[in-house]
Amino acid sequence: MFCFQCEQTARQDGQAGCASAKGVCGKDETTADLQDLLIYQLKGLGELSSRLHRRGTPDQDADSFILYALFTTLTNVNFDRTVFVKLIAEAARRRDGLRGALEAAGEPLTGLSAAAHFAPAADLAGLLAQANIASVRAGLELVGEDVIGLRALLLYGLKGVAAYAHHAEVLGEQRAEIYAGIAHALDVLAHDPADIGLLLEEALALGQLNLTVMEALDAANTGSFGQPTPTRVRTSPVAGKAILVSGHDLRDLHKILEATQGTGINIYTHGEMLPAHGYPKLHAYPHLAGNYGGAWQNQQQEFSDFPGPIVMTSNCLIEPRPAYRNRIFTAGPVGWPGLRHIQHDDYAQVIQAAQAMPGLAETAPETSILVGFAREAVLGRRRP
Repeated sequence: MFCFQCEQTARQDGQAGCASAKGVCGKDETTADLQDLLIYQLKGLGELSSRLHRRGTPDQDADSFILYALFTTLTNVNFDRTVFVKLIAEAARRRDGLRGALEAAGEPLTGLSAAAHFAPAADLAGLLAQANIASVRAGLELVGEDVIGLRALLLYGLKGVAAYAHHAEVLGEQRAEIYAGIAHALDVLAHDPADIGLLLEEALALGQLNLTVMEALDAANTGSFGQPTPTRVRTSPVAGKAILVSGHDLRDLHKILEATQGTGINIYTHGEMLPAHGYPKLHAYPHLAGNYGGAWQNQQQEFSDFPGPIVMTSNCLIEPRPAYRNRIFTAGPVGWPGLRHIQHDDYAQVIQAAQAMPGLAETAPETSILVGFAREAVLGRRRP
């Protein structure tokens, strides 16, 4: 495999990228190859979706699937090969559905890329045999490092845009220009562009689209949970049963808070979930007890030490250690082989695990940090 998607991939030989059977993040070669194939499939799906957008007849379900599927391939999100086998098949089914819709509308299906015609194999062995066509470095000998790097810049930017757009979407914020822009970028990548000027132009356009996506995410978060305000967050433990929530999906945190009301279980945030305390409607839950631990890269030790279940809601999952493998749960796009995945907002197993575990033994002297210095909180303090 070869992957240079994230900052973790500096090699000891001074080269960028993970090129062994297992990446620094814990992703194995099989999963990496399947992710590349899924991206290849999404390029073809995006190409057809882009044509529907230009006709003014987009397929909302296909667009939502694209966001979710791109998100699963982001760094430290999903490592479960069975998930990717299913997503590859689903992408092919949806692509064929869009082709049928275009044909029914009288659209000439000329000039389609190879990705739009690709037929994935029916089993894992067959898929892995096809993976070479989808490698992030495919065509290197023809177009050179600069073009490959710019294609990757566009692709990896696209993954981030899709992740933020997915977070906004699950809170009900949907904007046609976001779906159209993502489909367009996939359409561009489907044709393996080698024009450096074009690739730079598309990267800048994607950056502009990201401003719209961030605006949508801000509207989704503040519309659902209020404008963040400066809030003191407890960082020392409170005695009692506990659940730790990591990642940054505010909807998942809210659902967990709702599900645990009246149970006597305290909820703690971890890592990138820390800013959640600044949102008034989340902070209003008295059992949102504080924040436990530090940054994502410390999770293996912190999760081992935490005396309760952990829910991972988005990216930054690291290979779970045996000490907590049987009490960490995944949600949304997150996955690891053998971990229990939460379906349909059903947190019963998480609650049962919390009730069965000892929880935090004693209340420590209070320590805290401040969060919530968002746009309105800062700009509202400007001098006239």
